[in-house]
This record gives sequence, structure tokens and C-alpha cells, in this order.
Amino acid sequence: MNKWIEFLKKYIFGILIILFSLIFSSWLMFSTFSYKDSDMLIAGKAWSDFGSHIPLIRSFSLGDNFPPQYPLFSDAPIKYHFLFYALTGVLEKAGLRIDFALNVPSIFGFSFLIIMIYVFAKKIFKSAAVGILSVILFLFNGSLSFLNFFSKHPLSINSFNEVLTNQTFPSFGPYDHTSTVSAFWNLNIYTNQRHLAISYGLSLFIIYLFLNLKDGKRKENLLKAVLIGIIFGISFFLNMAVFLMTIVILFCLFLFLKKQRIYIFITLSTALIFALPSYFYINKVPSVFSITTHFGYLVEKLNIQSFLSYWFQNLGLHTILILISLIIATKFQRKVFLSFFVLFIIGNLIQFSPEISANHKFFNYFMIIGVMFSSYFLVYLWNKRNILKPFVMVLIFFLTLSGIIDFFPILNDGKIALADYKKDKDIEWIVKNTPKNSIFLNTDYFMDKANIAGRKIFLGWPYFAWSQGYDTNSRDIIRKEMLNSKILNDFCTESRNYKLDFLETNVLNKYDFPINYDLFKNNLKLLYSSDDKSYAIYDIKKSCR
Repeated sequence: MNKWIEFLKKYIFGILIILFSLIFSSWLMFSTFSYKDSDMLIAGKAWSDFGSHIPLIRSFSLGDNFPPQYPLFSDAPIKYHFLFYALTGVLEKAGLRIDFALNVPSIFGFSFLIIMIYVFAKKIFKSAAVGILSVILFLFNGSLSFLNFFSKHPLSINSFNEVLTNQTFPSFGPYDHTSTVSAFWNLNIYTNQRHLAISYGLSLFIIYLFLNLKDGKRKENLLKAVLIGIIFGISFFLNMAVFLMTIVILFCLFLFLKKQRIYIFITLSTALIFALPSYFYINKVPSVFSITTHFGYLVEKLNIQSFLSYWFQNLGLHTILILISLIIATKFQRKVFLSFFVLFIIGNLIQFSPEISANHKFFNYFMIIGVMFSSYFLVYLWNKRNILKPFVMVLIFFLTLSGIIDFFPILNDGKIALADYKKDKDIEWIVKNTPKNSIFLNTDYFMDKANIAGRKIFLGWPYFAWSQGYDTNSRDIIRKEMLNSKILNDFCTESRNYKLDFLETNVLNKYDFPINYDLFKNNLKLLYSSDDKSYAIYDIKKSCR
């Protein structure tokens, strides 16, 4: 009995963090994606991202997608980190309903990240209190977006209720075209980009293992370094951006930490050996975008003043607390911070994808460490003198206020129903009557029926493929030309070039380009027509022999 009491006393905070992370993660993931009456219920704020995720998942569960292609840009090697969604697809294929297949790994990933934040902070600062506060400051961002909220909702006796019933993020830059505070600080990025949390968690875990290597255990450490390198290398397709960030951090630690240097070198070498085949695979089709310099991230009219103003509004009081914490930090703690601070520098200097906003991943990861240093200083003040405790509470309030306000738009978000193949007869027909590796020439861009059935389409919503470096402009021109073909032979020639199997049309939908429906009706074999005759599927291959 005494042993159990001692065990609980020693690990009580860790146990509570694990329980909290699992409960909170379960609510967060199932509240944004669920399944009922053969409908996928997707949160309104996650709807756009799921327009890419659902087709990718279904390409592995209902389709045949190996070697992997991007199902919204057919017949080209995938350029997207697909591993998480492939796992989801495998789980659905094994019998799990799609919401469980996606949410279970998501829950594990987000819980893993929360636990690693606690463990990592506790390791660096030798304090459970710092670990717990780091988790709180991570969950509730410290930006100054609360100023935007109260500018729209002036303080009054109704303010508390207005926060509780709020349905929109007060700041959503650059997409709302008015806010300086970016859209990437709230929990929405983890409900929408389900692979992100587990990527950060794995990266922290890898770095933690190096900081926790035991002296005098050379053979054991060498074996760990190799195993870590293998896992790390395979994770290239889990999240390529986080893979790069982890390399950067490990390289900095290689420079800073002499004892771990040989083991970091072995891990990096092993990881690169395992990752290189994946890198060459995605580059079989050259990207239309080249990595370039881009100074200041999303800062408009860049100068020193605008740069400092932008980041103060986005990081809030963390900008001050982190700097002060570095003064009282140990040499080792500063080295860890500097290794992560390089990510902040890189994010402000280099553009890695067609959309500069995608650099948010660098800043989100940097701030995972940033909040640990803020927490360290706050705990230091708390323990210093009792008279400082009210001041610390005020600081914590303003460091979490924006995150608290940002929490309720997720809580109050509505759901959009997407009919699945068990309810939608058109999708069901595709699932049952077309080969799993089929490619469809599509007229619809978003949540296309063939995509939901796990089949690839010629071109989905262009933003998704464009942001990964595919030449969507050229393909969209070809798609529109094919759909408005005047001569069957021209249509068939292009169809053979792109290995197209079927054509789907929907006469009820309005498009911003003409479609020659008569050519298809008169010359292609009709395989399927919906009850109202609006949606049709034609056999291209048999008609274009």
C-alpha cells in the first residue's frame, strides 16, 4: 500500500496530464469530425481542409493508392506527407468506421504532444509546475487577438456571455484581410491538420531522447541513435516540414552539445539514408515552385518597427517573458532555446512552398519551446515571493485570454453533413462498379463523388495541389478544354495521355466554363445515371479504343 502511495505522490502530475490529454483530445477530435446516419459530420471550420483529407484517406481505404499519388491530381507521385492519412485509410479498411479511424490516431497524436510538452519542460527545467503551466500556455495562445475581440465587442456586463457564445475567431490573418494576428495560433490548426500534433510530438520525443542519454552507456546509446534514425527517417512522409525542423534542431544541438555529438551524427546519417528514397520519389515530377527567400513572413511594409509590432501582436507578452527567462536560465537551457529559435529565424527568411502562410509550422513549433521558457520565468516569480503571486496570476490571465476566446468558436461550431457511400447511391455505384485504381475526369472540384469513393480525379480544388507545387494552372486549362471538346478523337487522345478511365458529369451544377455534354452523350458509353438523370458516369476507355 505504501508503495502505491509513494508511486502516486511521485507521478501524480504525470498521471493527471495523461488523463487530461486523453479526455481533452477525445472531445476536440470527435467534436470536429463524427459520423451519424451514414453522414460524415464535419465542423464548419474544418470543412475546407477535409476537402483534401477525405479523398486522401479514402484513396487508401476504398481505393488502390500504391505507389501513392495525390488523389486530387492524378497520375503523378504524391508531394504531400500522406503517412498519417494512409494509416487512417488502413484502419478504415480493417473495419473501423471512418470517424474512429481518423480520430483515434488524432487523439493519440494530440495527447502525445501534450504529454511530451509536459515531459520535455519538466526535463529542461526540473519542475513539474513548469511542465503543467507549459501545457496550459500551449493550449491557450498568448497572442493579442483579444484586443480585436473587444474592439468588436466593447467591455460590458454582457462580455462574459459574448465570449461564451462567440462563433468566430477574432483574428484570422491574413485570410480576413484585416487582422495582424495570424489564424495559426488557435487549436483549429490541430483539428484541421490532424497529422501536425503527432509530428511535433515525435520530434520532441526524438530530441528528448538525446537530452536524456546516459553517460557511460556507449553501446546502448549507439543502438538508440540508430533506432531513432530509422524511425526519424521513415517519418519523412509524416510531415516533411517538421522533419526538416527536427534536422535543424538536431544540427544545432550537434554544435552545442559535445557529449551527444556522435549520437546525433549517427541519427542524422541514418535518417537521411531512410528519407532519401522518399525525397527522390516526390521529386519525380518537378515542382512549379522553387524555395526562395522571403523576409518577414506575413509582415506588411517590412521594416524594423513593423516586424517588431507584428510579432509582439502575435506572441503577446511571451516576447518579453522569454527574453527575461533567458537571463536567469542556465547555459544548457539557453542552448536548447537557441536550437529552437533558429526555426523562428528560418520562418522569417525562407519560403518553402507556394504559400508563405505555410511557414506557420515553424513558428508554432518554436512557440512550443517559447511557452516553456515563459512558464519557467512565471514559476520562478511565483516561488520568489508571495507578494509577486497576484502579479503572476495577472500575467497568466493575459497570456491565456486570447486562447480562451479562441476556444469557443471551436466549441460553438456547427457541422456540415457529407453523405457517405452507404447513403449516396452515386458514390455507392462507383465503389461497387469501378476498379479501385480508376481515374475520373471530373467536372466538380470539391468533395467530388469519385474522390469520396476512393478514386483519383484529374484535378480537385486547385488550391490543395497548387500549395504542394503541382502545375494546377496547366492542368486546369487541359481539363476545361477536354470537357468542351468538339472532336471526339481530340478528347480521346488527351484521355489516353492522362490514363483517364471514366468521365463524371453533373448537369445541375453551374460552372464558369462550357461543357460539351452532347459530345459525351452521343459518343461515350453511359455506365450510370442518377435517379434524376442529373449525374452521369461514362466509360472513357471502352469508348476511346
